[in-house]
Amino acid sequence: MKSRKPIFYIIFFAILVVGFFLALSAVIPGFSKVTIPPIGQVQPFVFENQDGQPVTEKDIAGKVVAVEYFFTTCKGICPKMNRNLRVVYDEFKDQPGFMILSHTSDPATDSAARLKRYADSMGVNTRQWVFLTGRKDSLYNLARHAYKIDDPRNDVSNVEDDFLHTQFIALVNRQGNVVKIYDGLKPSEMKELSREIKKLLEQQS
Repeated sequence: MKSRKPIFYIIFFAILVVGFFLALSAVIPGFSKVTIPPIGQVQPFVFENQDGQPVTEKDIAGKVVAVEYFFTTCKGICPKMNRNLRVVYDEFKDQPGFMILSHTSDPATDSAARLKRYADSMGVNTRQWVFLTGRKDSLYNLARHAYKIDDPRNDVSNVEDDFLHTQFIALVNRQGNVVKIYDGLKPSEMKELSREIKKLLEQQS
């Protein structure tokens, strides 16, 4: 029969480690709250919403925000992504501390008026689900360097040749930090997104 001493030692030291952290949690306030560095952070921006009104980072300050990029003529991933995101919207549409920002990837086509027609077809509250257009380079810069939903290395020298097409959704907390990225095509990840939104909304701003 093999010795059980190695197993005993593993269990013993595991109990010691757990006990050590429990003791620290009791002695040091806030020790148990593990701080995970943010993936990204909201940067200053000025875009135009579906009503032709300016929207800046100040309009989302203190809110929990889901951020996506799409375009109205997309026949591929965008319709499915927005159907999945609609489920999340319906769950939190009565929560004033929650917003969705949908940036166009195709500002040359998606004018404010076109985004307005798209928003109307979805029948959503556009004060809570906001559709944005603006300068292509500014839109793409935020996607890649602030929200981190596209690889920054995808930048090309000529912005006219650049195109961003991503199914990923960034979740921003009340402090303006990107805390996690979700695949908008996967219902399982949308459920996880909803759970995280609920937790963030329960936290104080």
